[in-house]
Amino acid sequence: VLLAAAVCTKAGKAIVSRQFVEMTRTRIEGLLAAFPKLMNTGKQHTFVETESVRYVYQPMEKLYMVLITTKNSNILEDLETLRLFSRVIPEYCRALEENEISEHCFDLIFAFDEIVALGYRENVNLAQIRTFTEMDSHEEKVFRAVRETQEREAKAEMRRKAKELQQARRDAERQGKKAPGFGGFGSSAVSGGTTAAMITETIIETEKPKVAPAPARPSGPSKALKLGAKGKEVDNFVDKLKLEGENIMTSVGKRSTEAAKVLAPPVNMESVHMKIEEKISLTCGRDGGLQNMELHGMIMLHISDEKFARIRLHVENEDKRGVQLQTHPNVDKKLFTAESQIGLKNPEKSFPINSDVGVLKWRLQTTEESFIPLTINCWPSESGNSCDVNIEYELQEESLELNDVIITIPLPSGVGAPVIGEIDGEYRHDSRRNLLEWCLPVIDAKNKSGSLEFSIAGQPNDFFPVQVSFVSKKNYCNIQVTKVTQVDGNSPVRFSTETTFLVDKYEIL
Repeated sequence: VLLAAAVCTKAGKAIVSRQFVEMTRTRIEGLLAAFPKLMNTGKQHTFVETESVRYVYQPMEKLYMVLITTKNSNILEDLETLRLFSRVIPEYCRALEENEISEHCFDLIFAFDEIVALGYRENVNLAQIRTFTEMDSHEEKVFRAVRETQEREAKAEMRRKAKELQQARRDAERQGKKAPGFGGFGSSAVSGGTTAAMITETIIETEKPKVAPAPARPSGPSKALKLGAKGKEVDNFVDKLKLEGENIMTSVGKRSTEAAKVLAPPVNMESVHMKIEEKISLTCGRDGGLQNMELHGMIMLHISDEKFARIRLHVENEDKRGVQLQTHPNVDKKLFTAESQIGLKNPEKSFPINSDVGVLKWRLQTTEESFIPLTINCWPSESGNSCDVNIEYELQEESLELNDVIITIPLPSGVGAPVIGEIDGEYRHDSRRNLLEWCLPVIDAKNKSGSLEFSIAGQPNDFFPVQVSFVSKKNYCNIQVTKVTQVDGNSPVRFSTETTFLVDKYEIL
């Protein structure tokens, strides 16, 4: 009899275990914990016995697939069963790793149940297990196909009726009569007609791509009116949500426009224009310490006038953090190393016109905690059934000015809105995605720290990972183009610069 099938670590910790006979959790955990201690590494056996049970196992990279059987079980049949169990796992898991097994644990348990029933192996192969677990039903497919056909026919009939109602209303308006009442409710016939007209308008509006276009009128403002009507519908929908108690933050659009302003190119773009863009990817631990920080930067050159195609960029690098610089293959590396100038290897050649060309890029990877531009300290503490959460930020790099900062804190589901205590800035509660967004328009040297306090039902782990997003017009690594000169004559050239510092990933785990 097969007692249990389990996937465990080399230390005997159970990741997935399926018991086929009545057995307590402590019993199975004890058996699996004892398993690694019983193995003798010097032998080639794939089973080990104790006084009460037999372990039949197969190593899978850093894990073990283990079957626990009685001592009088047929070992040859158990080995065959073990082989089938081992083949099932890669069907559901892309990698034989602990987190991947945990993620697909229920799929594996359903598959295990197809192999063994009440301790005895079923006569199945891998293809049959795949079919059984899919639970594909021909009757269900037929039912759904019929249902979809009926829905399509109902929609077609609805559109036809809508067109008839609308045509009848137009005919009545042309003849100067009142719109006919549909439904025959006596005195309420007119209002019924109005409702029907509204319904027809809505149906025709939603099916707009399929309906033939109406004849054009001389004034022609109909499209603009339709767009306006849709805007009103959206406003009405927002108003309804507010009445129902949803916390709708109207500044979402404002935030995106502010971000757009920050990222918008300068109005006075010169014939020589440079984009200096940096992206940061950062992961911190909740107890402090930088797990990894990676920053990528690039200078993109855009020339719109052929007169300035043969130029050199004078770069000033005041970075003291050990940034790795790399020039484009066509750029003269010796000139850059000796004089910090970016120019082509062949001075007679020109830079491309009307296209963005990356001329210099840099990379910084570190685990040095002092390099974190903005530190976030999230401190949840349990008090009874709820959690008091204190979260604070501090700008470590005071030369930066971060705009449109959003610190996103996950919340437990189904516990309602958080009770906000003290807050610097604004907040937004997204009840659908269970998020609390702490919004700060600007963080700079004058506003370098702030805090938020709130309480809500939950456990300390519910409030991680905290995510941060921002944009900045100042770059992190102090690398700037200070001057642009022509190759011939070394005369200065007017240029414009656009600098952006963005977040790719910023997490506190």
